[in-house]
Amino acid sequence: MAQKIVVDPVTRIEGHLKIEVMVDGGKVVDAKSSGVLYRGIETILVGRDPRDAQQITQRICGVCPTAHATAATFNLDNAFGIHPPKNGRILRNLIFGANYLQSHILHFYHLTALDYVKGPDASPFIPRYEGDYRLPTAVNQKAVEHYILALEMRKKAHEMLAIFGGKMPHVVGIVPGGSSETVDAQKIIDFRSRLKELISFIDNVYIPDVLTIAEYYKDYFEIGRGCQNLMSYGSFPQKEDGSERFFKAGVYINGQEQELNPEKITEHLKYSWFDDANSQKHPREGVTAPKPGKDGAYSWMKAPRYDGHPMEVGPLARMWISGESKIKGLGEKAFSVLGRHLARALEASRVAHAMDEWLLELEPGKPTHTPFEIPKESEGMGLTEAPRGALGHWIKIKNYKIANYQAVVPTTWNASPRDDNGVLGPIEQALIGTPVRDPENPIEVARVVRAFDPCLACAVHLFTPGQDLGKFKIY
Repeated sequence: MAQKIVVDPVTRIEGHLKIEVMVDGGKVVDAKSSGVLYRGIETILVGRDPRDAQQITQRICGVCPTAHATAATFNLDNAFGIHPPKNGRILRNLIFGANYLQSHILHFYHLTALDYVKGPDASPFIPRYEGDYRLPTAVNQKAVEHYILALEMRKKAHEMLAIFGGKMPHVVGIVPGGSSETVDAQKIIDFRSRLKELISFIDNVYIPDVLTIAEYYKDYFEIGRGCQNLMSYGSFPQKEDGSERFFKAGVYINGQEQELNPEKITEHLKYSWFDDANSQKHPREGVTAPKPGKDGAYSWMKAPRYDGHPMEVGPLARMWISGESKIKGLGEKAFSVLGRHLARALEASRVAHAMDEWLLELEPGKPTHTPFEIPKESEGMGLTEAPRGALGHWIKIKNYKIANYQAVVPTTWNASPRDDNGVLGPIEQALIGTPVRDPENPIEVARVVRAFDPCLACAVHLFTPGQDLGKFKIY
């Protein structure tokens, strides 16, 4: 007989996510991913000066502000018809790259490690799951030590970001036209000294730790397949006009790689608490019209689709589409819990080493910003890759003010509910088939979800109470 399990909220993620699964025969046979908060940032932006978007959208999330600063700035660059100078482009990449490193280290060590590593019976490691800890005592103890070391590494990444970004969270160094920062030799030295430490940590600690976890949890290369459709908008421009990016843009659908066409993006609303009249529109025409209590709906997240397909976004998508041999070489096993963790670790190394090269391309004393004027009427689109995946911002400007603003964030892609055709979202699909050994302690469900690194604060805002179906404390 099928049994319902509700994990509400899923902890050690950003924001409030509810996961409901039906388990039959010891495996998940159905799943629902529910964002239970309402996002209202887009409504707040209407009527404001377009330049406010770069700062206000950063308030979507305290973990992901640099990603939103980047997407909003690309969006405004596009609407204003401008490009940054070389220094401005590189500074943006370095600021954003520092956030990538911090975010990936945060995710593995401080959000997911306790799914596999048994902490000591002392704060901050309890409460925790019971059972299914497989690491030998000595290996486990070393992983706990690395948990602590990772806190210091994250601090250094934040310091790097602040050198050129001004502060973290909510950076001020990424602005339309380029960067508000200047370049001098001492800042380059200060940045690089910390970057070298991070490169050493990522290559000699982070990646080996992921490989160690993989050695003892080999079955998690078979768990969490998902939709196996991937999408990347591309990230870290290598030319001022954005025509070439460090991470490639592209899509992978039904085993075939294709060029990205942003015009194929739509948002479905049948199972979301939004007015169905606005369903299947392109984000440029999107309307944020809440409809709480709508029959059949179960999430405050919309269901974005690409050419009608649910798409997984994030490090796995970027590494696959950019041709990372260690990921593509896994074949179907890349589409798994451990495949996602490995992709994230390998990506951190690629970004860190690239940043070391970008840093030396800076030219002290040269311009970092392109002047601009706000157009009376215009439209813009800003596509980038947040650490968690494809992030898009769209703007319409009328009479020098924001007439419409829409953001489609990575977790809206990954944690979306069913679409208008009843097709499950990527996390929902990844949960199907997941074994659940103990319904009172559904650790396997949480491992699948956390591998996507959900950020519900990006996807939804403003609390709306609902009915409790059941509760588990999943730490």
